[in-house]
Amino acid sequence: MVKYNQEKCLYCGGCVSVCPVMALELMETYIKYDAKKCINCNSCVKICPVGAFMVEGR
Repeated sequence: MVKYNQEKCLYCGGCVSVCPVMALELMETYIKYDAKKCINCNSCVKICPVGAFMVEGR
């Protein structure tokens, strides 16, 4: 399962642009992450330059 750490996030929006199910939304000061929509494709994990997204258990 993908976990999001808002404290690490730079709000660049890269993850939002690669999410195939629109589980992420770029807000003014944070990324809104809807875990219910997430299909665990790990696209956000791969593109995040600061590791704000990670696979739980790794």
